[in-house]
Amino acid sequence: QVQLVESGGGLVQAGGSLRLSCAASGSIFSPNVMGWYRQAPGKQRELVAAITSGGTINYKDSVKGRFTISRDNAKNTVYLQMNSLKPEDTAVYYCNLVLLLSYGDYWGQGTQVTVSS
Repeated sequence: QVQLVESGGGLVQAGGSLRLSCAASGSIFSPNVMGWYRQAPGKQRELVAAITSGGTINYKDSVKGRFTISRDNAKNTVYLQMNSLKPEDTAVYYCNLVLLLSYGDYWGQGTQVTVSS
């Protein structure tokens, strides 16, 4: 059983920064991918950033240069550092873990990020 718990969301002014954290617990086998998705009202869920257990990283084009994804294996935690935030970044952000051998797919409860102009 795997559980993911997000934290770090909140209200911030445009141009500000937030750091999201996702703490994972349970049987986390390699290889795997951890990522951050977001969903704004009336829009489909989209991938923001992902990082594999081998360290390969992918970003959505609109966040490149502003967001940084990282993971701490000792703490079983993935982070999303968000700088230069824009109102269009407003969404619920969800942590995701995929176990590539078993096809296990796990989600956190989500954390709200609101960027005011």
